[in-house]
Parts: sequence; structure tokens; C-alpha cells
Amino acid sequence: MTTLTTGEHPADSADLGPHYKWIALSNTTLGMLIATINSSIVLIALPDIFKGIGLNPLESGNTSYLLWMMMGFLVVTAVLVVSFGRLGDMFGRARMYNMGFAIFTVSSVFLAITWFDGAEAAIWLIAWRVVQGVGGAFLMANSSAILTDAFPSHQRGLAMGINGVAAIAGSFLGLLVGGVLAPIQWHYIFLVSVPFGVVGTVWAYLKLRDTGVRKRAKMDWWGNVTFAVGLVAILVGITYGIQPYGSSDMGWSNPWVLTAMIGGLAVLGAFVYIETKVESPLFELSLFRNRSFAFGNAANLMGSIGRGGLQFILIIWLQGIWLPQHGYDYSRTPLWAGIYMLPMTVGFLLSAPLSGALSDRLGAKRFTTSGLFITAATFAALIALPVDFDYWVFALILLVNGIGMGLFSSPNRALVMNSLPITSRGSGAGMMTTFQNAAQVLSIGLFFSLMIAGLSAHLPSAMFDGLTTGGMAEGSAQTMSQLPTVAILFAAFLGYNPIQQVGGDALQGLSQSSIDHLTGLEFFPHLISDPFSDGLTAAFTFALICCVLGAIFSLFTDSGRPEKAAGDSDRESVGEELAAVAASASGEAPSELIDEPVRR
Repeated sequence: MTTLTTGEHPADSADLGPHYKWIALSNTTLGMLIATINSSIVLIALPDIFKGIGLNPLESGNTSYLLWMMMGFLVVTAVLVVSFGRLGDMFGRARMYNMGFAIFTVSSVFLAITWFDGAEAAIWLIAWRVVQGVGGAFLMANSSAILTDAFPSHQRGLAMGINGVAAIAGSFLGLLVGGVLAPIQWHYIFLVSVPFGVVGTVWAYLKLRDTGVRKRAKMDWWGNVTFAVGLVAILVGITYGIQPYGSSDMGWSNPWVLTAMIGGLAVLGAFVYIETKVESPLFELSLFRNRSFAFGNAANLMGSIGRGGLQFILIIWLQGIWLPQHGYDYSRTPLWAGIYMLPMTVGFLLSAPLSGALSDRLGAKRFTTSGLFITAATFAALIALPVDFDYWVFALILLVNGIGMGLFSSPNRALVMNSLPITSRGSGAGMMTTFQNAAQVLSIGLFFSLMIAGLSAHLPSAMFDGLTTGGMAEGSAQTMSQLPTVAILFAAFLGYNPIQQVGGDALQGLSQSSIDHLTGLEFFPHLISDPFSDGLTAAFTFALICCVLGAIFSLFTDSGRPEKAAGDSDRESVGEELAAVAASASGEAPSELIDEPVRR
């Protein structure tokens, strides 16, 4: 089916000058930053978006719009990164990366100029978010490969660490930027990416060059189709599995969900069979014979599943319970939830570059293993934490959680990329990103399912007792207590007052004092605290187990210590190189900024 031609080496990174690798790092870091900012910026801005387009996302017919606005970007990137990484191997990683920057920027413009209302606006936004996800997939699939081509093996951990910092920091910066801009004008959350996208696109076009070996081949169309169809079916099944079905709080018994999940697995089985028969497969299954690649990706998958839904659960915890309990109006909770989650970002920013640089010298295994064990310990601490916690304890746990994630992330990425042959870096990076992004969607579905299962056991009775005690008639209280648990969770997630949002006619006819009590900042948080604790325990226990499994998988990787090439002892240190770059930019000689060693 596939014919290979001789590999091409368009350019050598050494021919582009000693500072090219830092140009590659700065541009790919900008790309990862705006891609991940846009993956999370919508989460905080959803209430203002739906208010702006005049659509109630909690009405039964509109829930799918809400879910696809949240998860469409992740689904698309998870499905496409392998194909786009493969295209990078074939036609040039910088070329594919440049295309991704351009697509991302154009889609941001069209998202910002939305002029429809209602369902039409929701469909328009989802469609362009999907296109934005296509651009993001090009960026994510090729950035690691570009860095691996540009940096020598003894500095890749540092490069991956800095790039990883941008990826994680972007996901939290998105929460803050969305929380600040959306209340002013929700269009701004998309418009803010445009200038950075334009600069990044032009900069990438002018400066990035393909320095890796290209491997010309015909596209594995059957592999692409079966992989896309199978993975989309599974991810869509997960997305709809957390929606109510009939009298059930969740849709896992929905025939369509079951068909999507089982059918998707069957198609992925066909995909694996196809990949063993073609000459140049989309998924190079032979790479899994490499122990570091196989166990590194397994650890990354488990870690991503364990951490992927954490952001959503913490947002619900803060917005639905803790912040209202401490006097924050529901309309202000999205922004403050982002602010109070900052310690996690700080922890990651502290540990990711440092662990990446140290793993270049000491090996990756000790960092990846200890990082996931530390992360698992923080989930145990979150289980032990009361729902109404002291913030300094919560902040300390998040800080340590971020440190643990940073210790794992950068060395793991460098370990996996160092294990790849030069002609498979794009494909391998795409496979790694697919596991990570698919794990995030899977994690969100599993976390929500566990939360809903934990809540639904006690929430109806707690809500009925609380509403009747607050003055509501038994019939109305019974009706409200039977509302889908996911509607209550989504209301809290969106920063709405849950009782006010879902109460509707049930609140009519009550005295003003009763309405004020039921819709006040104390009633719902107190009502949901005990049932929510059950859901938290289930979700965080699952996350703890995943992280422990990931740590165990990390033990089976190679040391991850790059072999020292001839002449390494004479190479400049990272500090000396960066000083030389700064000197070059300012027009001064490097000798004026650093003391060069005496040559003997």
C-alpha cells in the first residue's frame, strides 16, 4: 500500500547558527501557550458566552451545546495529533507547525466576530472551536518534534520543561484571562489570541526551519479513517454518557452511548490490525517495542487520566461550595476560582524546568516516578480535607500537586522523545499527545460519572429535607429533589446560583424571606457538602490509583540519561549559551557578559 522514498535532511540545526534552538524553543513555547490558554479560557467564560448569545445551557435541549463548547477542542486535538505528526515527518515539521499557527489565528478571528444569537450562535462557536482545535493539533503534534530536532539530547529535558511550563501555565492563565475579560465582553476572550497568533505565525514562517529527516510516504488513509472514527466514537460516547438518560442520572445505559463505545472499540481494533499490515503506518506500533516509549506513554496516560478531571472538580468545589460559603456571590466565583487555584500553577512553574534540566544530567526515571507518587499523595490529602477547608492547607496541597506534576511532566516528555528514531519524531510526539488529550476527555467523563454517582446516593434526600425545612411545599420539593444531578453540578460549574437556576416555578408563592434563604449563599453549599464529600472521595481515590499505576509504569522505563557525545565536556553550559544569546540580541560581545574559561 505504501512506498517509501529516501529520507531527506532539509537542513542541519548547526548550519542555522548556535542560537537557532532558542528561537525554536521561544516560538513553540508561544504556540503551546496560546493553544492551552484557549483550551481553558472558555471554561470560565461559559456563563457570559451563553448569556451573551441568549441561550440557557441548563435546559435539556441545550446541554449538548454546553458539553461540546467545553470538550470539542479536546476531542478534535486528541483525534488529529497523530495524523498531523505523521504529516510533519513526511512534509516537514516546521511547515505543518506554521500551518497550525495560521489556522489557529484565523479561527480566533471568526470566533471573536460571532454575530448570531441562540442555537445558531452556539453552533457557529462550536464549529469554529473545532477548526481552532485543528490548528491546535498542528501546533501540539509538531512542537515537541521541532524541539527534539533543534536541541541536543543533553538539553532536551530543559527544553521540554520550558515548553511544558507553557502548556500547563496556559491552562491556568486561561482561567484568569477568561474570568477578567468575559464579564467585560465575552468576544474579547477570543480576540485576545489574535495579535499573538499573527506575531507567532509570521515569526514561525520567517524563522523556523525543518532540521529533521523527512520520510516520504503515501498517506495511510485506512489507518487515518479507522483511527479517527474509532476514537471520535469513544470520546463522543463518553461526552454523552455523563448526560441524563430517561430516569437515570447518567447516560451509560443509553443504547446510542453503548453503540458508540462498543463500536468505537471495534473500529480501533480494526485500526490496530491495519497498522500491522501497511508499510508506513499512521501508528508505528514497532515503537512500542522500545521500553522507554511504551512505559513512558503508559505512565503519561495514567497520569493524564488521574489529573485531567482535577481542574473541573476543583472549579465545582470552589464555585459551588467553598467560595459562596465565604461570602463570594455566585457571579464572582469563576474569576476567584481561577485565582485560588494559582498555587498549582506556581508549583508546576517551579519544578518543571528544574526537573527537566536535572533529568538531562541525572536521568528521568527518579523524577517521573517520584513526581507521580507525590501527586498521588496530594490526592490522598484532598480526600482527607473537609469540604469547608482552611485555604492555606488547600493552597499547600495544590502547590505540592503542581510540583509533583512538574517533576513528572518534563522528564517524561524528554524520555519518550529521546527514545524515538529521528524519522519518527513527529509521529511519536503525536501519539504521546493523543494519549494525553484523549486521557483528559476520558478523565472528565470518569470524574463527572464518579461525582454524579457519589452525589446521587444522598443528594435527593438531602435536598428534599432542606427545601421542605426552608418552607417549600412537599410536592415542589420532591420535584426539585429529582432533578438530574448533572444539572446541579453544571449550574455550580458555570457560576450560577443552583437553587435559583433550577428552582423555577417551585420558588413562586414562597415568602420573600424563604426565597432569600433558599437562594442565599449559605443554603446550597451547606445542603450539598456531605453528598459532595462522597463524590470527591470516589473521584480522588480513582485519581490516586491512576497516579500510583503511572509511577509503577515509570519504574520500567530506562534511566532516561542521555549518552554523552564526544566533545560534550567542551560545550557551553545553558547559562553561558543564554548569556551569549542576550549579548547577541543587544549587540555586545559575549565576553562582556560571561567569563569564558581559559583554553589550554
